[in-house]
Amino acid sequence: MKRISLIFLQVITVFIAVSIFALMLWEPHLEGRNVNSTLFEIYFKDPFLGYAYFASISFYLLLYQIFKLLGFIRQNKLFSTNSVRALKTIKYCAIALATFVFGAEAYFFIIQRTKEDIAGGVAMGLFIFFFAALIGIAATVCDRIIQNALENEL
Repeated sequence: MKRISLIFLQVITVFIAVSIFALMLWEPHLEGRNVNSTLFEIYFKDPFLGYAYFASISFYLLLYQIFKLLGFIRQNKLFSTNSVRALKTIKYCAIALATFVFGAEAYFFIIQRTKEDIAGGVAMGLFIFFFAALIGIAATVCDRIIQNALENEL
């Protein structure tokens, strides 16, 4: 790939990270139950929001590893142990993110089902779950391809 394309992809990765972070901080203010709440009540009395912030650690680690992998590709070091390590970390972060989303979906179905309408939350959770699974599968396939190429080179 051209160098400018890889820099563009790295910029897009940073843009996604900053946008999602801003959305995660701004969105709780828009919920109907938080209209008259103070900042302390919004951020510290909602256990689900804390769970979502904790789960986002794996998402941001995944984005960081993608950023590093793009840097390795830009330096023509795609077929190296560092890229294999980054791909494995991406795979594990995607698995962790999918597991956290599965836990949130279980929370919706077990706890929130009787209290409120859960269709929107379930739809977003399924989208994120399949997105994380797709990233994990892609990272696994790329990891195996690069690892086979490295083994054949030796």
